[in-house]
Amino acid sequence: MGRYVIRRLLQMIPVFIGSTFLIFFMVYALGDPVAALFGDRAPDPATAARIRKELYLDEPLWRQYGHYMGLIFQGDFGTAFNGEPVTELMRTSFPVTLRLTIVAVLFEIVVGITLGVFSGLRRGRALDTSVLLLTLVVVSIPTFVSGYVLQYLFGVKWDWVNPSVSPEAPFDELLLPGVVLGLTSLAYTARLTRTSIAENTRADYLRTALAKGLPRHRIVTRHLLRNSLIPVVTYIGTDIGALMGGAIVTERIFNIHGVGFQLYQGILRQNSPTVVGFVTILVIVFLLANLLVDLLYAVLDPRIRYV
Repeated sequence: MGRYVIRRLLQMIPVFIGSTFLIFFMVYALGDPVAALFGDRAPDPATAARIRKELYLDEPLWRQYGHYMGLIFQGDFGTAFNGEPVTELMRTSFPVTLRLTIVAVLFEIVVGITLGVFSGLRRGRALDTSVLLLTLVVVSIPTFVSGYVLQYLFGVKWDWVNPSVSPEAPFDELLLPGVVLGLTSLAYTARLTRTSIAENTRADYLRTALAKGLPRHRIVTRHLLRNSLIPVVTYIGTDIGALMGGAIVTERIFNIHGVGFQLYQGILRQNSPTVVGFVTILVIVFLLANLLVDLLYAVLDPRIRYV
């Protein structure tokens, strides 16, 4: 196991370099950070040249990238155009989005897997049809529509929750935004679980367990569920990074100042250091989530061994 983890960590290095260089290229090569710094005003050529030299923008792109990565390994992600260090923006926004993602993932796991299991065990019946129709409706509705509708119903009309989240963003205020963020993922999780359960109910090992007279709850939990959850765990693992980076719409609706809010502001204002810095951290989150998923395979299926 230890050798496998080390090998996977080494494999993540070229993936990290390639991903971050592509992001750096798209942000810095396809735009002009200095022009964005001055907004609608045309900068003085001498001033623009001085700023480019200070920001290392007068060097070839590969040198700019090398210089930037050297600063990152020292814990310096640059300075936003408003003069605030990017690390300070990360310190205030990442914990908020992390709490929001935890709520969304728990909602996705508990409700999605439960619906998928009951639907798969009752394939072709009324419950199965209802779950398929419900998840299809959820997938078809855009997040900004479901977000505004739930915000109006629960936050304005019925006054059960606050329609917007305070700057501290405690867990209790993030319940509704977390549900909105995790709705689409829940639908995919339920459908994926249902399909996997339905396929494994016809497997030989399950018929053997039934023939041995094992209790039904043990067959479902110890045999059927563990083997059926491998593709579900794969999806949920990759979905964690997507939820953290894709919460822009949800955070805008509920006025949450998290990662999505900072990315939106950075893209809108062409704030290159903010965009590159935040996306670099999200790349690391994706890579670590994929590594965790691979390690969970051995827990779900003892036949899987890492050497």
